[in-house]
Amino acid sequence: MSLTVKPISAAEHLAFVRTQRSVSFLQTPAWGHVKTEWRSQSLGWYDGRRLVGAGLVLHRPVPRFERFTLAYLPEGPAIDWTGPIDAWLDPLAACLKAQGAFAIRLGPPVPTNIWSADQVKEGIADLGIKRLTEMSSRQEDAVGVRVAGRLRDAGWLPQSPEDGFGVGHPQFKYEIPLAGKTEDDLLGGMNQLWRRNIKKAAKEGVEVTVGEDLKAFHDLYVHTAGRDRFTPRPLGYFETMFAVLRAEDPERIKLYLARHRGDLVAATVLIRVGAHAVYAYGASSTEKREVRGSNACQWAMIRDSLAAGCDVYDLRGITPTLDADDPHVGLIQFKVGTGGRAVRYVGEWDLPLRPMVYRAFDLYMKRRGR
Repeated sequence: MSLTVKPISAAEHLAFVRTQRSVSFLQTPAWGHVKTEWRSQSLGWYDGRRLVGAGLVLHRPVPRFERFTLAYLPEGPAIDWTGPIDAWLDPLAACLKAQGAFAIRLGPPVPTNIWSADQVKEGIADLGIKRLTEMSSRQEDAVGVRVAGRLRDAGWLPQSPEDGFGVGHPQFKYEIPLAGKTEDDLLGGMNQLWRRNIKKAAKEGVEVTVGEDLKAFHDLYVHTAGRDRFTPRPLGYFETMFAVLRAEDPERIKLYLARHRGDLVAATVLIRVGAHAVYAYGASSTEKREVRGSNACQWAMIRDSLAAGCDVYDLRGITPTLDADDPHVGLIQFKVGTGGRAVRYVGEWDLPLRPMVYRAFDLYMKRRGR
């Protein structure tokens, strides 16, 4: 197979995305308009005259090396990872090097290991187990394992940290498979606490609607950030995200608002591309937590994703810790209550194209604490 890579228009890129069962929203052409601090570009892979793959590349210059860029393909590209990946990635490297990239960073959307909810619960209960990776996974994905091996053999450098979240996108995620399931199946897969909280929200009269009030969401999100000690994004970021993703597809992004007697108690953002639904952002009030607005929002998004024919509901990142003394363990404890599974992906990898510039970049990032 001889493939060529060249720039394509946003319209060509979007048309390709629409032919795929699942593509990360980070690989849609619209996402380039959200990440305004990067220069974005759509690239296509051609087998003869036929477009067979596509990717969104985010270019970022490095201080003191402005004529070179880091070329980043988050959770992408959308190519056939089951075949000989050199045939796909070699022409990508040649194309981006010719454009002035000093390195490529990508994150293949391919899993390597899957742990069931029961396995995760057993690991949390076992004081001798500290990490997911200390347990044999119920399912090892041969494609993902092969992709990781081929990347390493071809000189790509793994970037995903061993212990938790890095600066890129998470290698470990929590997902609920939806294909072939009913609402009763999904409720039955949840633990007793999750089912009770969903019922409690309904009994208390919590109402979840799909709305437009981004300011209300953002106020609650800033409140959540102060409570949970993270840095919130500005309102303008969300306004841009909703505007450009909806312009690409009116059903791409939705805001869910949970109210109790007129008070906003929780809000969440759902993004869907094809059959892949993603819980992207969430916020909750400190008051009235007992009415379980967050559980009500999650259940509404899960039900809507199932009704839309999605294959998976993606709860996004977790860390691999199962250590009761690690503050991050609460995240996986919350998500495992939904049923589903913990999934390890291939992670992010760098290919230095100009080694001297890449070393300078790596040193600069280490000095900044990455």
